Amino acid sequence: MTPPTVVPATETATPAAATATAATAGAPTGTRLDPWFGSYADRAHGMRASEIRALFAVANRPEVVSLAGGMPYLEGLPLDAIAEMSADLVRTRGTTALQYGSGQGDETLREQIIDVMRLEGIEAHPDDVVVTTGSQQALDLVTRIFVNPGDVVVAEAPSYVGALGVFRSYQAEVVHSPIDADGLVPELLEQTLAGLAAAGKRVKLLYVIPNYHNPGGVSISLERRPRIVEIARRYGVLVLEDNPYGLLGFDEEPRPALHSYDPEGVVYLGTFSKTFAPGYRVGWAVAPHAVREKLVLAAESSILCPSNASQLAVSTYLATADWMSQIKQFRELYRERRDAMVGALAEHLPSASWNVPAGGFYTWVKLPDGLDARAMLPRAVTARVAFVPGTAFYYDGSGSDHVRLSFCFPSPERIREGVRRLAGVVASELDLVQIFGTAGRSSGRDHDAPSPDLS
Repeated sequence: MTPPTVVPATETATPAAATATAATAGAPTGTRLDPWFGSYADRAHGMRASEIRALFAVANRPEVVSLAGGMPYLEGLPLDAIAEMSADLVRTRGTTALQYGSGQGDETLREQIIDVMRLEGIEAHPDDVVVTTGSQQALDLVTRIFVNPGDVVVAEAPSYVGALGVFRSYQAEVVHSPIDADGLVPELLEQTLAGLAAAGKRVKLLYVIPNYHNPGGVSISLERRPRIVEIARRYGVLVLEDNPYGLLGFDEEPRPALHSYDPEGVVYLGTFSKTFAPGYRVGWAVAPHAVREKLVLAAESSILCPSNASQLAVSTYLATADWMSQIKQFRELYRERRDAMVGALAEHLPSASWNVPAGGFYTWVKLPDGLDARAMLPRAVTARVAFVPGTAFYYDGSGSDHVRLSFCFPSPERIREGVRRLAGVVASELDLVQIFGTAGRSSGRDHDAPSPDLS
């Protein structure tokens, strides 16, 4: 079927005439580049390309030191053993692995997920678990079944860019609540929720990353965890706990999940992407019974069922490999890279400030006054180093005075070289500030928002 003929308003008709013609003819109001522009659903117009995804084409060049992406260091896995495991799986269970499966996920894997979550104090039943295509799909499904256009989602400030994209795609209004060195601040969260209630706003979700935050690198303290859950319960807000990094603490045991304090008030999202391999795309959600049922229906309408091959591969790995020792190796490997990052920052960028994360993949760096991370990025790429500007992690585009630096993938030597290159870019930008009073800025409002103290 060919699209209807559309006369762009910029060519032969006034905008009003073009709109009237399209309405009369039942045709979409298009443009020269996209004849279907006027046919998209309203929610499609709010979609934006991720600032991180837009970086990948450049950041993946070998000459560029990428401190941008959160890719696990998969060379640390026993790849030969995994290859043999995968081949044996196809030989012995191929007709199951390559077939359709359950919309809720493989039962054996769900039982194993219960064992994994028990490390963080969660006591659940396999029936409570919904296996998803990565935790990103779980995040999308929860948002789909709860959020109407105009509903409010409260998220930490800053917050995960992938979550902000999901909330935007469902036309939610995102309101940020500040974090500090101990994570989400309960008193400020209560002020935020009280203000929204007074304004007549309907808050559907509180989105939090409790452990080794992306991008902030901080964790919610033990004292704050039950308080945050209690505040959300009192205001009738469902907590969406996103926990990719909880088992990747460098020097501490896993902290109890928020879900462990209130299983009926918290939907927990987990993934094997950071502790095993992201290519399998296996995550999960644990939810109250009624919510679980709707998640399964939403998942079936979206993808029918998660990949049996991926689920059985992960299940076999958990059953046959010493996965706890593998996680310990990852923790040691990432701690070494964290130390390289903060050591290089201290040596090359003393004019900046940063936190020292106790786990996870990221550190959150405050640039010297007057610099704009987004405006600086093209010059950084020219200098063969990549980072993610802080603006990616705020719904309103704030945060231009921060950058997220990832230490999970590059070697310690590459990390130190990347920070050295970044320091050279910062020095050049500061010279511009001294000469002209400002180094290019992407938006005046970016500099008005207060920056969290995560040190």
